Amino acid sequence: MQHLNADTVHALLDYPSLVEALRLAHRDGVMPQARVQVLSDSGNEANKFISLVAWSSGDVIAVKLVGVFPDNPSLPVPEPSVQGLVTLINGKTGAPLMTCDGAALTFRKTAADSALAVDLLARKNVEVLLVLGAGGLAPHVIEAHTAVRPSIRRVMIWNRNPQKATNLAASLKHLPVDITTVHDLDDALPQADIVSCVTMATEPLVKGALLKPGCHVDLIGAYMPEMREADDDVVRRAGRIFVDTRNGCEGSGEVAEPLARGLITREQIVADLFDLCQGAHAGRSSDSEITMFKNVGGGHLDLFTARHLLSRQ
Repeated sequence: MQHLNADTVHALLDYPSLVEALRLAHRDGVMPQARVQVLSDSGNEANKFISLVAWSSGDVIAVKLVGVFPDNPSLPVPEPSVQGLVTLINGKTGAPLMTCDGAALTFRKTAADSALAVDLLARKNVEVLLVLGAGGLAPHVIEAHTAVRPSIRRVMIWNRNPQKATNLAASLKHLPVDITTVHDLDDALPQADIVSCVTMATEPLVKGALLKPGCHVDLIGAYMPEMREADDDVVRRAGRIFVDTRNGCEGSGEVAEPLARGLITREQIVADLFDLCQGAHAGRSSDSEITMFKNVGGGHLDLFTARHLLSRQ
């Protein structure tokens, strides 16, 4: 058994191959049985520790232990806000196969998950990507989305702390796109063909009334019921919701709040990535439709990603 550090994980999990691996896993497989537990620090509710286990019968078991500590970057000795470990185990014998850096795998898996949805749901000729947030996941989302949509020519970055957006833009100058920062979010929203949110927002940032026809809205950050990145108008204009998995999707405020207030019904959660990749749902109905995708995550995605990582060695 070997351990793969963060640099190795990032090097092996290039986005074109990882997105394709996730596509094939959803097309040809079934949902592994999975369990998740989220613990909160009694002294600081913002700090979370998450354990996820997924088992694909006769194949592999993936176990992820990850901490989400939002204040870590501001410590006297800064640390990443997301840290952890992933173990891949033989699903037939229980023998350990590999361990790897959990934060690196999580970043890659999460970005590729949303990029697969972009490839399935966004218009083919999109040109402008707007990213809300400038944390550790944001550069991965930009790289993944531009990998599946090479038509993107401009990336705008908005963040509550403008300097972080500026620093992120400077770090991505190697990409063959025009990357700029924006200060007025309301001015940027109508320009975007894809809006991707990677924030810790508890109040909506994306105003649906400002979205252009045909926009794809990619919601990654709101992983708890009290969190929202998109307002009710996004839901109203989209009319339906796509998710990566229906398992646990109501744990996100993006789904839980509209359901609780009758803004949508469960029937309007129309497809997940299994449905889309297997052709059970057509996805986007027209170039003018606004598509709303909620990236829920889950241990099955860690399993698919870790299995692909093992095959890349």
